[in-house]
Amino acid sequence: MDYAENILETIGNTPMVKLNKLTKDLPCLVLAKYETFNPGNSTKDRMAVKMIEDAEANGSLKPGGTIIEGTSGNTGMGLALAAIVKGYKMICVISDKQSKEKMDILRAVGSKVIVCPTNVEPEDPKSYYSTSKRLAEETPNSWYVNQYDNPSNALAHYESTGPEIWKQTDGKITHFVVGVGTGGTISGVGKYLKEQNPNVKIWGIDTYGSVFKKYHETGEFDENEIYPYITEGIGEDILPKNVDFSIIDGFTKVTDKDAAIYTQKLAKVEGMFLGNSAGAALKGILQLKEHFKKDDVVVVLFHDHGSRYVGKMFNDDWMRERGFIEDEITSAADLVTNNTNKPLVTVKTEELVSHAIERMKAHKISQIPVEDSSGFVGAIDEADLLRKYIENKDISDLPIKEVMHKPFPIVDKNTPIETISKLFNKENNAVLVKLEEGKYQIITKYDIISAL
Repeated sequence: MDYAENILETIGNTPMVKLNKLTKDLPCLVLAKYETFNPGNSTKDRMAVKMIEDAEANGSLKPGGTIIEGTSGNTGMGLALAAIVKGYKMICVISDKQSKEKMDILRAVGSKVIVCPTNVEPEDPKSYYSTSKRLAEETPNSWYVNQYDNPSNALAHYESTGPEIWKQTDGKITHFVVGVGTGGTISGVGKYLKEQNPNVKIWGIDTYGSVFKKYHETGEFDENEIYPYITEGIGEDILPKNVDFSIIDGFTKVTDKDAAIYTQKLAKVEGMFLGNSAGAALKGILQLKEHFKKDDVVVVLFHDHGSRYVGKMFNDDWMRERGFIEDEITSAADLVTNNTNKPLVTVKTEELVSHAIERMKAHKISQIPVEDSSGFVGAIDEADLLRKYIENKDISDLPIKEVMHKPFPIVDKNTPIETISKLFNKENNAVLVKLEEGKYQIITKYDIISAL
């Protein structure tokens, strides 16, 4: 009989799959090392088990202990599976930018999940780096994994992923492309491949908001490059010890938008239901087109499964909110599509200014049309109210008609965006669009900018 003793024995030996449609304009063969076939659905299973086994061997992890790690989700899953099989408790510290699916999956396999803010410095006590370390110091019989600096991370890929890729390509691989986060995959695989053939090129995929690309090219750690980004699993605001920059030939950066769009394309065009970093890696390959020639064999590693991003990159509402779906917007009606079923917020001429302020706060808006029995007769906005408040501190008790300015222009729903844009000026911060008799919506400068 042919069976595994436990789920951990099914890790590795993942398939190599050819990409076809999305890479048809490239001169080379592009193959995907498809790591979602691991039991935890990601490449992180490999290094999770390796780090645990090495910690057991050196005495860092003792029987009945608690494993603690800061993770973007996938390493936590691999560690959790190993913890179940080997009898350890698991605490995962995760940043709040990670998908809800990742958090739910970690809880589903028995891990305790602690969520930390993303937009803080690594040294901040609230960061997931600092929180992980603190918990390890406070928890008896615990082991802090520290995947960023743990050498077993890269070693796992040197011992398994690299040899598998070399064997599956019959030694014909010319380029290896992968997203870089902790650095374990690119450094471990890259080291092995270059030992077999020093001419193999190793390319890292970075994201905007991360420091890798510039540091590799200049040796400068530029804190001005660090800012929040959406792409999950790649990029860093620190320099993990597992990133061996001497092995890497170059980086290319991919935008959040491109990463998300190509994540969807992989599913809809290639039938590959993968995670966010896969979309970034594919777009990175297309950006590197000039580096490839006929007969080259390019291997890209796809880290994780699309099920962890159903509420994000595979949700069109989420994509649209961030401007990642390029709907064709040409007219006034297109600009207010998401608000057509919502009532227009207005105030009456005889209402008090305080009522308008309450409505602005409740609906989080900056301007309101003013109407009476005859229709729209004026408008107010926050800048105008502020100026008038400086002149008169009792403005809240005045009727709207005493502080309003001229009404917003009204356009037909088919009016082109170009025409609407010209109606905005220093005195006019909004435009009303007539959708049908008695039904109006408001267009602000923000709506125009969002449509660009």
